[in-house]
Amino acid sequence: MKRKSVAIVGAAETTELGVIPHMSQIQLHADAALNALADCGLTPKDIDGLACAGASPVEVAWYLGITPTWVDGTAVGGCSFMMHVRHAAAAINEGLCSTVLITHGESGRSGIGRARFGFAPQSLQGQFEAPYGPFGPPTLFTLPVLRYMKEYGLTEEQLAMVAVVQREWASMNPRAMFRDPITVEDVLNSRMIAYPIRLLECCLVTDGGGALVLVSAERAKDFPTKPVYILGTGESVESPMISQMEDFTTSKAFRVSGKKAFEEAGITHDDVDHLMIYDAFAHLPIFGLEDLGFVGRGEAGAFIAEGNTRPGGKLPLNTNGGGLSYTHTGMYGMFALQESVRQLRGTAPAQVPNCRISVCHGVGGMFAASATIILTNEEP
Repeated sequence: MKRKSVAIVGAAETTELGVIPHMSQIQLHADAALNALADCGLTPKDIDGLACAGASPVEVAWYLGITPTWVDGTAVGGCSFMMHVRHAAAAINEGLCSTVLITHGESGRSGIGRARFGFAPQSLQGQFEAPYGPFGPPTLFTLPVLRYMKEYGLTEEQLAMVAVVQREWASMNPRAMFRDPITVEDVLNSRMIAYPIRLLECCLVTDGGGALVLVSAERAKDFPTKPVYILGTGESVESPMISQMEDFTTSKAFRVSGKKAFEEAGITHDDVDHLMIYDAFAHLPIFGLEDLGFVGRGEAGAFIAEGNTRPGGKLPLNTNGGGLSYTHTGMYGMFALQESVRQLRGTAPAQVPNCRISVCHGVGGMFAASATIILTNEEP
C-alpha cells in the first residue's frame, strides 16, 4: 500500500462504556457510528464502504440506512478492526469506495442482543482441545506464558508489573473502568484464575464500542478533524488451536504481521513514539514487544519492570489503560485504534508529548490471528 494515501478523519467510541444494559449490540454499533460520523461532519448517506465484526455488515448497513459499494465482514476476533483498516485502505486506493465506516459494538457484559460464541463440537477446537478440560480464554490463552516462563525465566512479579503500569496510565483517563493505583503485591494477592494469571491480570468484561471513518489522503484536509494517516499495515494468521502453535513462546502471526507493517511504513523501531498492544491478558504485551522487535527474546518482562513503558518511559505502551484497566468488550482492537488516533490528534487524556508515529497491534482468537497498523500525523 502507498504510504499516507488514506487517512482516518472520524473516530469515536460509544457515548457510554462499561455496563450499558439499556442498549443492544446493534444499538452500540449505531451509537459508535453516529458519534464517529458527527466527529468528522458526515451522515450515513455519505458512506459507501462498511466494515464490522460481531454483527453482519448487512445488518449494520440496513440499520444505519447505508447502501455500500464495498463491505467487509472479516471476523477473526479482537484484531478484526485492524484488518478492516487495512482492507479499507486497499479498497479506497483501488477506487472500490471513497468513504469507509468501520464499526464495533459489543454487549460483552450485559449480553443484550449478543451473538453466541463457543466451539462447535465438530470444529477443530471442539474435537481436539475442548474434550481435555480447557474452559475458555483464561485456561487456553494463558498456556503459552507457562512455557515462556520456563524458557526465559519470566517471574510472576514481572508479569504483575504489566497490570501495575497499565493502571498508572488508566489513572489519568476519566473513562477508564479501573483507575485506582495497584501494586505488584495487589496483583499477586488477587484471586488466581488460571496459573499464573490472577484476576488483575485478566481483561475487563464490559459493554461498548467504537467506529472509524476513512477517506483518501487527498480528501482528508476537507474535514474539521486532524487527519491521521495510515503509514503501514500487516496481517496474518497461525492456528485456531493454542495446542498447535509453532512455538509457545512466540506468535508467528505477530511476527509476520509486524514485519510487514514496518517494512511498508519504512520506519525503524526508534521512530515509534507510541505503542498499543492488545492486552486481553497480562502476557500479551510481553509477547508483542518481542515479536514486533522492540526488544530481544526473553527481555520484555524486565523491559516493562524497569519502567520503560510507564508514564515518562521511553516507549509509552497502552496509554488508555488497555484491556486490563480501560475497557474490554470481548473484541478490544477498536479501542486500541481509538487511542492511537487520540494520541496522534493530541487529544488523549494521558497525552504522549510530540507523538508522531503510533504502532497499533492486535490479536484475534487466542494467538490465532494478528494485525498491525502504523499511523502518523505527519502529512504526505
